[in-house]
Amino acid sequence: MLRLVTIPISHYCEKARWALERAEIPYREERHIQGVHILYVKRAGGGVTAPVLVTPEGPLGQSEDILRWVDERTPPEQRLFPPEGPQRDEVLRISRRLDAELGPKGRRLMYVNMLPEKALLLDFNNTGVPRWEDRFMRVGFNLLTPVVKRRLSITPGVEVSDEADIWRELDWVAELLADGRPYLGGERFGAADLTFGALSAAIVVPPDYGTPLPGLDGMPAGARDFVTRAREHPAGQFALSLVERHRRETISAATASGRSSAGR
Repeated sequence: MLRLVTIPISHYCEKARWALERAEIPYREERHIQGVHILYVKRAGGGVTAPVLVTPEGPLGQSEDILRWVDERTPPEQRLFPPEGPQRDEVLRISRRLDAELGPKGRRLMYVNMLPEKALLLDFNNTGVPRWEDRFMRVGFNLLTPVVKRRLSITPGVEVSDEADIWRELDWVAELLADGRPYLGGERFGAADLTFGALSAAIVVPPDYGTPLPGLDGMPAGARDFVTRAREHPAGQFALSLVERHRRETISAATASGRSSAGR
């Protein structure tokens, strides 16, 4: 069976889970906490980031590469990427911009809001990781926090620029949809939509996700206010609709088929 090495709460890891589960490709998820994950992704043949998908052909350490690998094993009418040509180029352009802009900045903003809430953060962050990692994170949280901040370039006031950039990206997505297209890449759900649906999870916190997320009522005030406003944005509404229409059933199917993780 395929192995997917993840940080469970990571939206880039959710992107890989979503693609695999949508294509009904069985895999075993191995979940690890931030920092410790580096040991496991390196052992799996990756670099320092998750996810890493270990396949018979070798490891894949980028979410786009995982989507491509999945597409090669998916019937043509269900593939995420169009055939070679201008439409494929456009889907790649949108996906890569989301990977480079929305993904990192949405993640960093959520960490800024959640790091002060240790108990709440760890209850969701550590879902499915080995028990020793859960204990290690809880005991060493104050020592690990500066490491996380350094890796994510969290500096005083960075949340102000990140929030402005996130609204810019949401406006851009809304502008793409303003011509009446049902999906970012055209008439069909595809890689750009899956990428946006997964990476916007840090912004709209959807009720359906590959690991439990906190409810709106349980969030600290700053995060709750931001998520509420993001959900009301046209692009935020689109993100939630993508999850409802194209993710909810795949999560149920994966659970029914016994998808496993390192902590189970």
